[in-house]
Amino acid sequence: MKSQATQRPRLVLADDHAILLEAFQRLLEPKYEVVGTVTNGRALVEAAQRLKPDVIVADISMPQLNGLDACEELAAQLPETRLIFLTVNEDPEIAAEAIRRGAAGYLLKKSAASELFTAIERVLEGKFYLTPLISSEPAAVFVARAQRGGGGHQLSLRQREVLQLLAEGRSMKEAADILKLAPCTIAFHKYTMMKQLGFKTGAELVQHAVRLGLVGGASSERGMGEA
Repeated sequence: MKSQATQRPRLVLADDHAILLEAFQRLLEPKYEVVGTVTNGRALVEAAQRLKPDVIVADISMPQLNGLDACEELAAQLPETRLIFLTVNEDPEIAAEAIRRGAAGYLLKKSAASELFTAIERVLEGKFYLTPLISSEPAAVFVARAQRGGGGHQLSLRQREVLQLLAEGRSMKEAADILKLAPCTIAFHKYTMMKQLGFKTGAELVQHAVRLGLVGGASSERGMGEA
């Protein structure tokens, strides 16, 4: 049983916009204990492993590791932690993919503040929460259909990590340093993905990363990082 001092649910918040992150923290702290805030997906995984929060509230689009892949890692490592996505992405297919990766909630940044509290309380009860702005059908129906569907990606988690970093404009050496791999391994993953997906250029890989939601559309202007 939790002591009186730690009775409030413990939250970790993740968003790459510092002003929004601070605003969410101020909004939630009167009711919950915010034990950590981070600005990229890789830091989220590290913080969650260390802090073991009850709930994570995270954006999907984050540097170094996007929220979907971070969610997939954490769902396997911390099954008791519930993750809610708070995002601008209104695509029902992305919401369904988030559920398949292990998310328990999905709402939009344009949702009312009260909806965030509702989502947190719902997932703390072991339920799912889906904003009505995404789908008018009951959350249970949406979640069941999402879980029946296959994953929308053809790439492994490691491949998606490499793809995101390169699509962000990082060089192969920079990607290797972040992932603690050799640059030749990054090159191997890049050209394996191109062959696997039937692409001829790095620009096609970047566009694929955008379609998967790994990076924002602006990333396509930067191209693939080289060694």
